[in-house]
Amino acid sequence: MIDKLKDIRLLLLDVDGVMTDGGIIYDGNGLETKTFNVKDGHGIKMLQRYGIEVGIITGRTSLVVDIRARELGIDLVYQGALKKLESYDDIKEKTGFTDSQIGYIGDDVIDVPVMRRVIFAAAPADGLLEARNVAHYVTTCAGGRGAVREVCDLILKGRGLWDEIAARYEL
Repeated sequence: MIDKLKDIRLLLLDVDGVMTDGGIIYDGNGLETKTFNVKDGHGIKMLQRYGIEVGIITGRTSLVVDIRARELGIDLVYQGALKKLESYDDIKEKTGFTDSQIGYIGDDVIDVPVMRRVIFAAAPADGLLEARNVAHYVTTCAGGRGAVREVCDLILKGRGLWDEIAARYEL
């Protein structure tokens, strides 16, 4: 599995059930809110710092996803992507990356077609069985509870960057 991580130049993420725990909260005005994990965000920023791009492909459309993506400096954001392979192919065309340079984290059946194409696919511990079955790696953390961070750290370690990161933080 470590060999699959060495060439990853782009990590794509689903949102609900991956970047969040899948819960959706509506306030009294009907506005949607989601809870994102700060540790996941830090993992994303570390990937970016070391030249690995991050993108989002989600089946739903939500203003809070745009806000979180902007906050994290994620420019590749595809919302309302009910056929995720179409968005995936568009991303490959825009970026020039190939399947062998892309990782993906997904948790549901809608993610499986993309998971089958990428060099490295991961699923959160609480992802649907179908997603976990095609994943190269199943996280110990649940979606929205550190699963993204776990994969980010795995990629950084697989690329031999962890010692440099540890030195930066004096671990």
